[in-house]
Amino acid sequence: MNPLHPSLGAAYRVLETGEPIRKEDAELLSRLTGEHVLDLASLANKVKNRYGAPVETGALHACSIMNAKSGVCTENCRFCAQSKHNNANIEVYSLTSEESALIEARHAVAEGVSHFGIVTSGYGYKKMNSEFRRVLAMIKRLHTELPGLNVCASLGVLGEETASALARQGIAHYNINIQVSPARYRELISDTHEIEERIETIKLLRRNNISVCCGGIMGVGESMADRLDMIFALQELDVTVIPLNVLVPIEGTPVAHNEPVCLADIVKTFAICRLAHPTKIIKFAAGRETIMKDFQGLLMLSGANGFLTGGYLTTRGREVAEDRRFAEHIACFN
Repeated sequence: MNPLHPSLGAAYRVLETGEPIRKEDAELLSRLTGEHVLDLASLANKVKNRYGAPVETGALHACSIMNAKSGVCTENCRFCAQSKHNNANIEVYSLTSEESALIEARHAVAEGVSHFGIVTSGYGYKKMNSEFRRVLAMIKRLHTELPGLNVCASLGVLGEETASALARQGIAHYNINIQVSPARYRELISDTHEIEERIETIKLLRRNNISVCCGGIMGVGESMADRLDMIFALQELDVTVIPLNVLVPIEGTPVAHNEPVCLADIVKTFAICRLAHPTKIIKFAAGRETIMKDFQGLLMLSGANGFLTGGYLTTRGREVAEDRRFAEHIACFN
């Protein structure tokens, strides 16, 4: 039986003190191999249990989203089926109605989901316009008819006027991901807009006292060093919820045939993210049941304390009832 790897001492310090890991220690942990990766996962899970943000269902934070406006996005994000620059075969439609949003939100509430996100394709809303006013009315309607529901939004890049309007509506979280290392965003994600626009939106949201949900994606051609850069960029931005996605390859996108990320590297990314963010909600989003399949439980025990349930934007997810049973099993280890 191999002794614990000396690099794991940094993870033990996080467990003992609650202080986030340093980047130089994270770099050492990212080189672990074999059974030491499982030791790292176990320590990250213990850090999550001791310091992780409290969640409403005892063990895991669960949220669901609706695709409120689909396709014809002007931006050329390389992984996204909704970009007009790509050739994915998806359903395209303009902003949905309040009634449609209400039906989906009621279904989520009936399934026991407490966080419900409205997501629109497109660059965003730097200025107030008629479509953004319709989104605001949708949020207000959900709050009125479903009191207690945490309504979230993911609407792209914002300006001062639109961010303050969302703050007045009392949204629970706003999602805008940085996706990868900021230094490689233009190369790996999109060159039709700048990562600085997203970062400025995050800062704008925080100035308006809106909790930010911001994370990234694995499998778009990044290295482990790039993932660490992303994790520590999120630390500087002090976001509240960190969704981690594993690429779901979609035909018609430039990354449809990318080499999959190996499981050990994904486990290390989740675990190191927890050690860098001991008190945050770390949420396993896309790729959980479709790419990771038999290993999703391992990843949920590597530091995550939340997941996205139901459908995603253009790909199917898993039934909420099935995920509820999954969460009960995970709780046995916490």
